Order: sequence, then C-alpha cells, then structure tokens
Amino acid sequence: MLAWSAAAPLAQSPASVDVRALYSKQDVSIPMRDGTRLFTTIYSPRDESERYPILFMRTAYGIPPYGPDAYRDVLGPSVAFTKERYIFVYQDARGRFKSEGDFVHHLPLGGGPQGTDESTDAWDTFEWLLKNVRNHNGRIGQWGISWNGWEVSMGMINAHPALKASSPQAPPQDQFYGDDYHSNGAYQLAYGFNWMSSNGQVRRGPTDAPGERFRFPTPDGYQFFLDLGAAANAIRMFQPEVPTYVDHMNHGSYDEYWQARNVPKDLKGIAHPVLIVGGWFDAEDFYGPLRMYRAIEAQNPGNGSTLVFGPWVHGGWARDGSRIGAIDFGPDPSAYYQEDVELAFFNFHLKGKGTLALPEALMFETGTNRWRSFPAWPPPATTPLRLELAADGRLVQRPGAAPASPARPAPAGAPARPGAFDEYVSDPAKPVPFTSAITTAEIRTFVIEDQRFAARRPDVLVYQTEPLPQDLTIGGPVTATLHVSSSGTDADFVVKLIDVFPDDAVTPDPNPTGDVMAGYQMLLVGDIFRSKFRNSMSRPEPLVPDRPVMLEFELGDRLHTFRRGHRLMVQIQSSWFPMFDRNPQTFVDIYHARPDDYRKATMRVFRSAPRASHVTVQVLPAGQAGAAGR
Repeated sequence: MLAWSAAAPLAQSPASVDVRALYSKQDVSIPMRDGTRLFTTIYSPRDESERYPILFMRTAYGIPPYGPDAYRDVLGPSVAFTKERYIFVYQDARGRFKSEGDFVHHLPLGGGPQGTDESTDAWDTFEWLLKNVRNHNGRIGQWGISWNGWEVSMGMINAHPALKASSPQAPPQDQFYGDDYHSNGAYQLAYGFNWMSSNGQVRRGPTDAPGERFRFPTPDGYQFFLDLGAAANAIRMFQPEVPTYVDHMNHGSYDEYWQARNVPKDLKGIAHPVLIVGGWFDAEDFYGPLRMYRAIEAQNPGNGSTLVFGPWVHGGWARDGSRIGAIDFGPDPSAYYQEDVELAFFNFHLKGKGTLALPEALMFETGTNRWRSFPAWPPPATTPLRLELAADGRLVQRPGAAPASPARPAPAGAPARPGAFDEYVSDPAKPVPFTSAITTAEIRTFVIEDQRFAARRPDVLVYQTEPLPQDLTIGGPVTATLHVSSSGTDADFVVKLIDVFPDDAVTPDPNPTGDVMAGYQMLLVGDIFRSKFRNSMSRPEPLVPDRPVMLEFELGDRLHTFRRGHRLMVQIQSSWFPMFDRNPQTFVDIYHARPDDYRKATMRVFRSAPRASHVTVQVLPAGQAGAAGR
C-alpha cells in the first residue's frame, strides 16, 4: 500500500465474471437538500427478470474507473456479490473527486451548509435512488471499510426507512481515544502526516484525479520524522495547504472539536440489523468496531447486531487473510467471512434469501486458528488473571484482579524501597522504533512483528513467564495498570503483550518473510498512554518529577490461545516512533514543542505492593463456546 490508511482502493481477488456483460453503468449527479450535487455511479444488472436491492457505498477515495465505458473488475464487497447481482451504487463524498461542495474531514452531525452532514446526504441519496433507479425492490444496504465504514455509521443515524442492513467495517468512531489519529491522547504522527499530505489538500474543483502524494526526501521514515521535530512543523511542507492538519495541531486535547466527532454518542434509534467487522491486527481502526458495538448494544436494546473479528490487518477481510507476515492462520478466514457471513447477511436482509444464524459475536481465535461463537462480547464467565511484573524480568501469574478505577496519582510519601522498581532512561533523541523496517510507509504487519529488535534496547523493560505447562486462552479486554514515575513533567508509556514461541519452533520452508520462528516474539496487543491525560483527556496535568502515579488503560481486546510451551511476555517503553509523535518529557504543547523542550528522563516502573504494576487478561474456561464455521 502506498498510503498510511486506505487511501488507495483495497485490493481484491481478480473477478471471475464479466462485469460489463452482466451490468450496465450510469453516471449521475444527485442533488442534496442544499443544492450540492454528489457524483454517483450506478451499476444495474442487465437481467431484469427479478427486482434487485440497492447496495451503496460512499467514499472519500474516489470511485474509479471514471467514464461511462470504464467498468470495475469487482462490484460490491467481493466477487461473490458480483455474481449474486445487486444494484451497486458508488458515490464520491461531498467535496471529493467529482462531487461538488467543500470537504470537511469527518464532518460532525449538522456541521455542513444548511445543517447538512453525511447522514442527510445518505437520506437524500437513498430518496433519489428509490425514485429514479429502475427495477429495485425497495430495500437498501450499505457497506464500507475505514473512511467508508465511517460513512456507513453516519448513514445509520436518522436512517432512511428503506435502509434495511448496514455493515460498517473498521469504522473510526473516536479519533482522540484510539482511532486513526490518536491513541489515549498520543498523536499518530506518521499516519496523520501521510494521510493529510496525500488526501487532505484544498481542492480547486471537481476532478477525477487523485491529489499529489508527498515525496519523501529519504526512504528512512524514522530519520525523516526525527529531523521534522514537533508535529506542527509539517505544516510548512504541505503544498497546497491542509486545513485539517492545522486543526489537529490546534486541538491537542479532547475538546469540543474532537467531542463533536465522537460517533457513538449519536448511535441511537438504530432499528435495522448491523454487521460490524474488525481485525485483531488493525493498526488504524481497531477500537472503532468495538466502540460501535458497545454503543449500539447500550443505546438500542434488541437491535440485531453482530460483531465479527478476524485475524486481519486493516481491511484484510477483503483480501486473502490466511497469513500476516510470518504468522499463518490456516485456511483462508477471509473466504469464509466473505461467503458465509457477509454475503449471507446481505442476501438474507435485502433479498430474503437463505437462512441466517449469526451469533452475537463471531470471533476468530488466534493461536488455535478457529472461529468461535459467543452470546456476547466480552465472553461471559471469564476469569481475570493478573500478570504481575517481578524482579529479574519475571512475569508472575496471579488469579483475580483489583477493581478497575480511574488513573490517579499515588499518595505522596517516601520513595519506594530499593528493588521495588525497574528503571530506564528515555531519550527523545533516540526513540524506540515501532518496526525494524526502514520505510516511510506503514508496515501494517508491525502489529504482529517479532519484537526482539525492541527487547534488546536498554530503554525497553522486558518481563516473561516460564513456558506454559498447558494452553491458556484469553478472551476480552487486556488492561494495563502501571505505577510509574518520571524525572520529567510528562511521559508516554507503551505496554505490549507478546506471545513468545518456544526455542524449538520450526521455521517454515519456504520462508518468504525470512523470519526465524524459534523464540519469535509475536506482538499480540499493545497501546500507548500519554500521562498528562491520566485524570482527564480534556484537561492535561503535569507530572510531579519522581512522584509515582497510577496509569490504567486498555491495550485492546483479544481472543487468543497461548500454546503449551509458549511464554507470555510484557514489554514497557516510553516511545513508539514514528507511529506516535515523541513526548518531549516536559509539560508543553507537544505539537508545537521547541527543540530544547525535548529532554532525557528517567522512568521508573514499580512492581511491589501497594504499587504492583501488572497486565490483566480475561481467561476463558476450557471448552467454553464451540467452534463455528471452518
């Protein structure tokens, strides 16, 4: 992929059907209630012996190929849909490519001209299609991945009555807490830079040409972003200007700008069935599907929603999903999802075809590589297990967990006794890289990459268990509870949970990735927390140098089995660069930090009661729930 997000169309398997022979194509411009016209392409089955439902997607990434005689190779989410036959409708979002209007990045509800937004645009589009497209059956579905998934979530709000099924896939839902641009307040520097420089420029008028991509002066992204300095320094590199990036740099806390763009608060009155899809290894929009699922469940009792998570990177379910880097997931999970889940969902709700027996949560269990059904997510009847940091790099398993509580400062007092903490020096001039690759692009496989390159650095703490005597399956949220201090006035902390393969693990032959599987440290889940937001994402507070505080934050959900003979590992560090911008480790406006704001700091991680740092996982009892699918 050339972009850090789904800026280019996601690759799909070559079509085994002749789209031109089966469908006619029509280009139209559909008027919205404020007079803005949105460019739309309609593919209709040439066979009119039956009426077809409409399957709709709106996107900010263009709907090529443009022109009445140029046809897509695949229609809909997969080749299976192309064969099945729907009326497929694609639309350029307001202010993008050939649509009129001004583009506003993730426009809040009612934030456009005359109170328009993506929700009203969906309603107006559906109303026009019902009145002007031949041979439809009056039922509309919508689907989309990433930005397009966000469009689906907006179309679900105040939905048109003809909308009968929606599938938001990797939909960003809150971009300060953990989707796209931030995680727990830390800015995703390289992602934001790449997306904005390629997709966020001011447009001079409707066009079918994509924007100019930024030309990096070096292939070494780590060095490029290190030389860049603070994130706001990128503004001078953007030609033409990128207003949204400027907005990001002026809204460094969870203020009204970000709060207005929180989608889950508006997910009310959702009456039609929803298929929510995510990937366990999605580096961009992992949290969105979970936040959407929880909001729909809480605010729409009785809604027929299903949550699906598979072993995929961002959008991986639209491609072959049998492998990420060195890790093999067995027979292609994407093929099962596309045929038996996604197609079955839309066929049932839009065509009344077949039967549908999807569970509340259909989740792929990595480690054993099987699909499992659950009546809810997180799974019921799990048992918390604390993985406590101990001396000499040991990770100790202790049943039970302390009640969850907001992150708060520990009481001031005497320093912890000797041996009660581990420490390292975090140097912003030499941050810990997020990948071992030399690249300016996002290596999406970094979310499962061997972490030995990080474990060997002096500014990364490493703790691991003894080899497991039997399989251990976790399901649900993974939470970090850290008792930490810094000699500075601000700090980031990254926590990673890792599956360590045994020393006799066999390297496959052939070995296209070149990875050595003996001792492989597979990153399973991890996240970052910016400590100045420990009490409030809206009101940052400085640290008191060398005074311990408690940070508690989610690393993400997982369904995974650590196999017998494997070890559990936890790594802790204070940078993850350039995926996230560097914390200067002084209490300043980080986006506009000056060179002399960046200072070394000594970080301490405490590991003795009452400051016992730990990671909590949820353990499934043996035999809970059965395998589903194949």
